[in-house]
Amino acid sequence: MQSWKSFLKNYAHYLRIERGMSENTMQSYLFDLQKITNYLEEFSIVVSPMEISEDEIKNFVYHLSKKVSARTQARVISGLKSFFQYLMVEDYRKDFPMELIETPKLGRKLPDTLSLEEINQLIAAIDLSKEGGERNKAMLETLYGCGLRVSELVELKISDLFFEEGFIKVTGKGNKQRFVPMSDYTIKVILGYQSQVRVHQPIQKGFEDILFLNRRGKKLTRAMVFTVIKQLAEKIGLHKNISPHTFRHSFATHLLENGADLRAIQMMLGHESITTTEVYVHLDRSHLNKVMLQFHPRA
Repeated sequence: MQSWKSFLKNYAHYLRIERGMSENTMQSYLFDLQKITNYLEEFSIVVSPMEISEDEIKNFVYHLSKKVSARTQARVISGLKSFFQYLMVEDYRKDFPMELIETPKLGRKLPDTLSLEEINQLIAAIDLSKEGGERNKAMLETLYGCGLRVSELVELKISDLFFEEGFIKVTGKGNKQRFVPMSDYTIKVILGYQSQVRVHQPIQKGFEDILFLNRRGKKLTRAMVFTVIKQLAEKIGLHKNISPHTFRHSFATHLLENGADLRAIQMMLGHESITTTEVYVHLDRSHLNKVMLQFHPRA
């Protein structure tokens, strides 16, 4: 499938340069597109991206539907549409073979959240006497206190911290930057980690400005943050499937429950569309009822 490889390589370059995608997002697109090349190889179908027909793509989608969830199927179809649109823009194809291929209807998946008590229990379970303890506490407080994506957390720089103004500068998806407010408590915890722990660490060249470091003085991986959270959940006997993103969902949900404006939450999360943020409206109907009774003039 050499032709597919060369096209996908060019497409990756397009996503990175023209669309300004982060490395993580770009790799997710390519990972999904790999499914169609694997399918063609499995069934010995020799056809290039320029020649593949709508029927052949339909057969692939049908094959895929028997193996993956509707959500994964929808994501792969979306990725294929983007890829074939790129081929048309670049004049490799004159037709769009995805025209009649429908995306499965999805119910809106509500994100898992943690209560404030559960977040407090998780952070309290961190052993501050152990190596990495103070860092992990500052890390989780920042994750929850600022609603960051895990990729934004591990990339956070000291030069992005504006303590006097009470903000951090966050570089999100597509290298878009936003300013997120920090509470006095979050600032206190970060400063404690910096002055008591980080200052004594050996730091590898090139990582001098990265805030959260591993024991070797390099940037943390996303997997490491995930592992820290999973271990804490096990330690307190929390039977929820949680990840770093759960802290971000909890940040948004707790803000909404306490009366924050949805538009303000959208800006803090860095969501391009308010529709993405609106998922949090569905989380707590009882809270919305209270808001209506409290604020509507006819209530």
